[in-house]
Amino acid sequence: MTMHDTHTLRELDHAHYLHPFTDHKALGEKGVRVMVRGEGIYLWDSEGNKVLDGMSGLWCVAIGYGRPTMTKAISEQIDTLPFYNSFFNTTTVPAINLAHRLSQLAPPGFQHVFFTGSGSEANDTNVRMVRRYWDLLGYPDRHVIISRNNAYHGSTMAGASLGGMSGMHEQGGLPIPGIVHIGQPNYCESGVGMTRDEFGVKAASWLEEKILDVGADKVAAFIAEPVQGAGGVVIPPDTYWPEIRRICDKYGILLIADEVITGFGRLGRWFASEPYKPDLITFAKGVTSGYIPLGGVLVSDRVADVLIRQGGEFNHGFTYSGHPVACAAALENLRIIESENLVGRVAGETGAYLKQQFTALADHPLVGVAETCGFVAGLNLVKRKAENVHYQVAFDPALAVGMVCRAHMFNNGVIMRAVGDRMIIAPPLVMTHAQIDEMAGLIRHALDLTLAEVKQRGWL
Repeated sequence: MTMHDTHTLRELDHAHYLHPFTDHKALGEKGVRVMVRGEGIYLWDSEGNKVLDGMSGLWCVAIGYGRPTMTKAISEQIDTLPFYNSFFNTTTVPAINLAHRLSQLAPPGFQHVFFTGSGSEANDTNVRMVRRYWDLLGYPDRHVIISRNNAYHGSTMAGASLGGMSGMHEQGGLPIPGIVHIGQPNYCESGVGMTRDEFGVKAASWLEEKILDVGADKVAAFIAEPVQGAGGVVIPPDTYWPEIRRICDKYGILLIADEVITGFGRLGRWFASEPYKPDLITFAKGVTSGYIPLGGVLVSDRVADVLIRQGGEFNHGFTYSGHPVACAAALENLRIIESENLVGRVAGETGAYLKQQFTALADHPLVGVAETCGFVAGLNLVKRKAENVHYQVAFDPALAVGMVCRAHMFNNGVIMRAVGDRMIIAPPLVMTHAQIDEMAGLIRHALDLTLAEVKQRGWL
């Protein structure tokens, strides 16, 4: 392996690189960890340390690192046509082929796609597109979009406004006008005194309450993730989505499924939202497994037919919409996912095995809840356990126990993300049973180290 001067790299990073979602003063004092190589589900840093990537990079590296056919597809497209735009009545072969392939994989009734460079841009596109849709139908006042608290829909002005994270709204005067929020379907947080099924119906009813509060003639769409990812892998009760679909139908509003995280097999379907029939589907991340940036919106016939039939220019787009190299990467990535039956494996054997091994962590003294949905999972770190989750005692948030645990994970061979005191994973879809065992063992070891530190600090 190539040797790297970590000290010099850290100095250069601090001198020049402003990182996303980072306290740069704190980072400068601590120093970055420099990742230099990936193979399969593993990464190596500049000091030669090997780590199991339990987060698939950032929810995206579904097929794992170092796939030779991805390198070949990308290289061949760069040699053939590295770039041309989709403006001025032009297109490229990879963009055409990918649009066609996505229409085959999408739920019934989705025959069109709008390409972007990221999930954030795709959700900006959703705002523009749903408002254009209602304008064309003669309802210019239907511009309000409803989202959920603690949702994540990107970090652009529109994407961050659609998201419901208070820390993002505190910076930049967000949300922008015309975007409002309702509660999230978090049973542990808000389901006291109810069964999960009862709470699912109750949480969905908050959408109807908000529609009536705003005025049904003002509401354009509701946007939500099938499972809230960056918010902490919030898995809604089974009763939630059917009721959401019923409410959207009742008031005629569009339903946007943000599948930037959940699309392309992560929850055991090509698209997790298929059962509740959305009108628009946001995608990114897993479409290329992160090898090249790409995002987009799958557009249902309901919306596309209006945009096309009514005519007139849709004044929206990006230089890199349908980038030929990104589209070539996506086509090969989707071929790998299909040929290795990764969606079917997550739906069946590997998803079930991950559930078995991950939920077993609930016997740890620090773990209050451990749950999975396909190939995402989360566990809650608690000060005092109880059989009823609503009677468990949480740590003082100021102690940042989740970050203590995250450090032990990262320093002992596994990447696991902390959202407050909830620890989450979204591992590569290519994981084997043996690798799931390895990951579960590394997580348990890091939990033991966290428990020891929490006791040593007198927090228990």
